[in-house]
Order: sequence, then C-alpha cells, then structure tokens
Amino acid sequence: MSHSISTLLTRNLQDVFGENDPARRRAAIDEIYTEDVVFYDPSKNVYRGRDEIDRIAGEIRAKHPDLRYQPIAGPEELGNGGRIQWISGRPGEAPAYAGTDFIITRDGRIAAIYLFFDKLP
Repeated sequence: MSHSISTLLTRNLQDVFGENDPARRRAAIDEIYTEDVVFYDPSKNVYRGRDEIDRIAGEIRAKHPDLRYQPIAGPEELGNGGRIQWISGRPGEAPAYAGTDFIITRDGRIAAIYLFFDKLP
C-alpha cells in the first residue's frame, strides 16, 4: 500500500512513536516502513529494519507512556522526502522537548528516518 509523504510523517509520529499498544504499533510499522528501513537518532544510534524500529519505539513508549507528540506545523514534502516539526510533553503541561523528523520514502513507504532534537519554541 502506498501512502503520501505527509501521511507517512504523521503516522510515524502518532501510530509508531506515539502508540502505547504494541500490536497497533507493529501493524503500523509493517504498513508504513520498507523492510530495510533505517532510523538515525541524535545519539548517533542506527536502527535497521522493522524489528529494530519496533523495539526502540517500544522502549521509548515504556519510558514515557504519558508523553504525546504534537505537530507544530504541517508536514512538508519535497521530492521523495519530507519533514515534520513537533513538540512532546504531558497533556496540559509545557512541552518537554521538540524535534524534527525527516524521512526518505521509497514506493510509498518510509525507507529512512532522521530524528533531530530542536530547541523548544
């Protein structure tokens, strides 16, 4: 199934890294990522494949199950890539941190994700 870049950016944020239910998270991962997806994080860690993305997203959610991701601007698309800027925090509180997800797509799925932490707006 092929998705728009904007849809992929939003689903990556909400349905994968923002999802507490492991079964729903894994279903989204299998749908929106290529099998050989690569995720680069600000700590210079590299995670390869759907299983690794599932593992790291699960670890992040387990540490911060009550944090929510909220886009601060609409997704932007350019060629086969796109980005979305967001904040994260507990509902009703000031954001704890901010970031930008940049993706590269292939055949309507995410092939690479680059996560950058930003200064809070």
